[in-house]
Amino acid sequence: MNRRHFVLGASAVALTPLVLHRLSYEARANHDNGRSNGDLEKIRRSEDEWREILTKEEFHILREEGTEPAGSSKLNDEDRDGTYVCAGCELPLFKSEWKYDSRTGWPSFWDVIHEHIGTKVDRKLFVTRTEYHCARCGGHQGHVFDDGPEPTGKRWCNNGLALKFVPA
Repeated sequence: MNRRHFVLGASAVALTPLVLHRLSYEARANHDNGRSNGDLEKIRRSEDEWREILTKEEFHILREEGTEPAGSSKLNDEDRDGTYVCAGCELPLFKSEWKYDSRTGWPSFWDVIHEHIGTKVDRKLFVTRTEYHCARCGGHQGHVFDDGPEPTGKRWCNNGLALKFVPA
């Protein structure tokens, strides 16, 4: 392999996540996973409209599928009764009694309000994971794993900036 072939190959590998990200963003905006989300009216906004509503950090997570640093969310220490809602549209996603300390550095829950989320396959890190997002606005929340506590065995691992806490 000569240098030119190496550079072209490396460039293709480097650009693949960007292309896949854009495709996943467009798919998320128009996708409901065939899952019944009740009578939720979808919120559709332009990228510029989202940038006006959200902080730069919230936009990165909710609209660009970013991830905040582990341990950085003030919601990790939140232990009051209440509801966790989507930071993009305030749709309720989690009840406080479902929250637990997963020791991962992100707010984690063993259950979710299922009709308020959508899921999709995420292969961005060359590992197959299940990403979930708000069913109303399409905002990226996090990933769900099969290593959570009973009774579900699930760990809904959420970005704190993708949520707002509403006390009871």
